[in-house]
Amino acid sequence: MAAGPVVLFAVVSVAPSALFWAALRLPAVCRWVRRRRAAPVPSEPPVEQVAADLRRVRRALAELPAGTPAARRIGTRQAYDELLVTACREVGVAHRLDGLREGVDRDLERLRIEDSLSRKGFVLS
Repeated sequence: MAAGPVVLFAVVSVAPSALFWAALRLPAVCRWVRRRRAAPVPSEPPVEQVAADLRRVRRALAELPAGTPAARRIGTRQAYDELLVTACREVGVAHRLDGLREGVDRDLERLRIEDSLSRKGFVLS
């Protein structure tokens, strides 16, 4: 019977400290729960954005005037190729742009990819 008052004394003595500790930890626990429940952020831009960027860069590449510096021409073409690779990855089209050097073979691969993407629903014009 002597244990009853001792247990009650222990609970009354420890409870305020435990509640204060829990109140201090509550915001951190809430942030942790929110992060765990948050939807994963996609690593790639949306398909619509990739298609819009492809159209924009393709138009810029086609409208480069004669006498444009080679660095700008090559940079624009590389940007277009990167967008093509991203689009291929998002819709599941196989490509070989990574393994081809500049030239006729790479140009033909670009045309093949553009055709494949058009068949998948990308509007490139």
